[in-house]
Amino acid sequence: MTKLDIISDVICPWCYIGKTKLDRALQAKPDHGLVIEWHPYMLNPDMPAEGMDRREYLELKFGGKQGATEVYSSIAKAAEDAGLEVRFDLIQRTPSTLDAHRLIHWAGLEGVQVAVVSALFHAYFRDGLDISDHGVLTDIAASCGMDRAVITKLLAQDADVEDIRKRARNAAAKGVRGVPCFIIDNHYVVQGAQPTDLWEKVIDDIAAQAGAARA
Repeated sequence: MTKLDIISDVICPWCYIGKTKLDRALQAKPDHGLVIEWHPYMLNPDMPAEGMDRREYLELKFGGKQGATEVYSSIAKAAEDAGLEVRFDLIQRTPSTLDAHRLIHWAGLEGVQVAVVSALFHAYFRDGLDISDHGVLTDIAASCGMDRAVITKLLAQDADVEDIRKRARNAAAKGVRGVPCFIIDNHYVVQGAQPTDLWEKVIDDIAAQAGAARA
């Protein structure tokens, strides 16, 4: 088995697109032998817990309405080319992702991390939901088989808040400047939303190396 660590933020559209392309390669190569773990990265580490108006956020980030429109037009085209339904028009607020990352961490402890990450991406990009809202997060957790009451209690506390912040800072300190970032076998780094055929080649190469090692 080969470890694939993915550093990502769940409000990053390129992370959603990158996951989709990777998923298609995994489906095409069901014997891929990859063990996947998701790790936190915060595009907006200083975002207040209540988030902020999305239009205001985008215009501040990209230098005005025109800049935001240009950037997100290219993202929308990339999502369409990847066959994704992305409803930017439904997203009213840019959320803090701290609690979403806490949920992803807990999902990893219960073996449902991939399902929860997928549900978070769908909730935000397809349904326009506020994924900092504890009700939304507990619904996602429950839909993936996690205990609603336990997650409600954890979210109401500061459980793992500092751990998530520290892990996100460590990723940046180690040189991660953009996401998604994929780390294969704690050695090889793949940056960005790579095409499915590249991932299929990576999987084939890993299998060939494993076969050579056994021989």
